[in-house]
Amino acid sequence: MAELQTFAEDCREILVERHRRGEISRRGMMLALGAMGLAPAVLRGGPALAAAPDVVMANWGGDALKAMTATFGANYEKNVGGKIVMDGTGPSNGKIRAMVEAKAVTWDICDAGSAAIGELGPLGMLEPIDYSVVDKSKTIPQFIYEFGVCNYLFSFVTAWDTTKIKTTPTPADFFDIKKYPGKRMVRKDAQPMLELALMADGVAPDKLYPLDVKRAFAKIASIKEHLLYWENGTQSQELLRNGEVVMGWLWHTRANLLKRETKGRIDWNFNDGVLVSGLWVVPKGAPQVKQAMIALKSFQDPEPQVGLLAALGNGPSNPAANAITPAELQPINPGAEANLAVQAKMNYDWWMKNYAETLIAYRDMISS
Repeated sequence: MAELQTFAEDCREILVERHRRGEISRRGMMLALGAMGLAPAVLRGGPALAAAPDVVMANWGGDALKAMTATFGANYEKNVGGKIVMDGTGPSNGKIRAMVEAKAVTWDICDAGSAAIGELGPLGMLEPIDYSVVDKSKTIPQFIYEFGVCNYLFSFVTAWDTTKIKTTPTPADFFDIKKYPGKRMVRKDAQPMLELALMADGVAPDKLYPLDVKRAFAKIASIKEHLLYWENGTQSQELLRNGEVVMGWLWHTRANLLKRETKGRIDWNFNDGVLVSGLWVVPKGAPQVKQAMIALKSFQDPEPQVGLLAALGNGPSNPAANAITPAELQPINPGAEANLAVQAKMNYDWWMKNYAETLIAYRDMISS
């Protein structure tokens, strides 16, 4: 089975498509790609600074390899004097592990998530984040880990077809086939479908962990014959856009695109969503470990993070960014105060210990 699309891969796809449709300028696309670590930071001009070693960042490739960035890369070049060199071959856990085991690491920073720190951290394959350099006060406290630090925020939310559902559906409505007939859509991944199912079953957002896996599975299985599954962001959009499902759980960035493209026929909100964090990680034995930490510190500046929010909807990881975020962007910002208040926050500590076995069990359950 092919690997599921990551959120970072989906973000790149959305940006490229928006640029092709003329909805975002090339510069805006480059700003956003750079803020996510998805574009090369090779900027010319500006004050000459002492040369710093190049830092290689692994991302998810595509058009990002052809791009220049004026966000994270610009901050790094201006304030540090070096450059970020991009490798777009995709920093999967398997690739990171192979590099470390072969003692042939070529990446300094990788755009990853809980699966990476959960699997690779305990095996000694990641460098601990140096929090004497990286500033803990400039990121979300819930997403600070020994082997990874938050790079941007995104959410899993409920979206629905307003021609078939006239009022805002509750989590319980997702499972009420009699009240709202029609197919539902979930991700072909346990994370965080279990959290959403448990909230629909009455578990309070702050009481989710440790997850009751059996209860979550039973809830999802109760409507299994009415479920369709997505593996990438495009699929999640198509299923809702084409009317194959009446509601679904998906990334908020895709839900927002749907709302705009359908002129409100598909709607969504953050209510009872799940807030998730992407994570920067540094492979064990990276060529430039110290410089990677300096780069991560520069990525914490709020301005490029707001640029990413404007272009794509990814929430800033630095709370200080909220003070400079335009009011019109706050409704789509998963980290805005009002939106934080109505969401659960993913507990990566639980998932790091339980992801692999839970994913196998989840896929067995939905396919049986």
